[in-house]
Amino acid sequence: MENMTETKEFILLGLTDSRGLWPFLFLLFLLFYLVTVLGNSLIVYLVLAEPCLHTPMYFFLSNLSCLDICYATVTVPKMLAGFLSGPQPISFSGCLAQLHFFHFTGSSEGVLLAVMAYDRYVAICYPLRYTIIMNKHVCLTLAVATWSTGFFHALVHTVMTSRLHFCGPKHVQHFFCDVKPLLRLACSSIQLNISLLNIVTGSLVMTSFFLTLLSYLYIIPFLFLKVQSHKARLKAFSTCSSHLTVVVLLYVPVLFNYLSPSSGESLQREMISTLMYNVGVSVLNPLIYTLRNKEMKDAIRKTVRKICLAKM
Repeated sequence: MENMTETKEFILLGLTDSRGLWPFLFLLFLLFYLVTVLGNSLIVYLVLAEPCLHTPMYFFLSNLSCLDICYATVTVPKMLAGFLSGPQPISFSGCLAQLHFFHFTGSSEGVLLAVMAYDRYVAICYPLRYTIIMNKHVCLTLAVATWSTGFFHALVHTVMTSRLHFCGPKHVQHFFCDVKPLLRLACSSIQLNISLLNIVTGSLVMTSFFLTLLSYLYIIPFLFLKVQSHKARLKAFSTCSSHLTVVVLLYVPVLFNYLSPSSGESLQREMISTLMYNVGVSVLNPLIYTLRNKEMKDAIRKTVRKICLAKM
């Protein structure tokens, strides 16, 4: 049978149908998006420009910043357009592209947080062997594995969603094309898609979360039992607390959104939780890692001084 989905067009209904809120929400999310892009771009620039930041921790942080920029860019511009002109049409291929890159960047970020937790485990528990264990080849391999895992995870959902038959309503009850809202519109069987969402996505999320948690189950007792210096312990807790804050902000809404049963009453809650781990985490990451990190703040001051001297 001919694939009828190729000519389909969907309508993204957006975050809310309360038109009176659209101007305020447009300005709010535009501000969030600008902070995301500028803040994360600053981190990438600083890591590239400052030799003191050429370490595995900041290499992975720059990867996280790149993912955050892409993650927000997948959804926010279309949402902003919706606040200006109402529900947004999107082609079926455009919808699939948005779905793919959302899951690609989102799942890569989850895996990267587990890699960053492992990096902190090696740095704190094996400081003398840190540069040997986390050498350039290992760091590059972990980064490639992170992005590849996210890509192939997203590809599974993209391919399986493209095989569905859509013959009913075109209105997507969301501000972007995600798997669950699209499954509600499918006319063909979605049992395999739901199973993949629960098994593949659930396994990836839980494995990344478990590995992150396992790293800290080693780190925290080590700091209390092995590290005698109060200053060294505080420094380690400072870097770990930034990472743990991001982990909590990402995983709590993700677990709520993808591992809980979907119902008509939960649509608004799903969109809010999506905003938390899509827009919220992308905005807060640069603030968390710059305001709570002494080396980052020193690098910013150094860069500002260079700019000021260059203008004199």
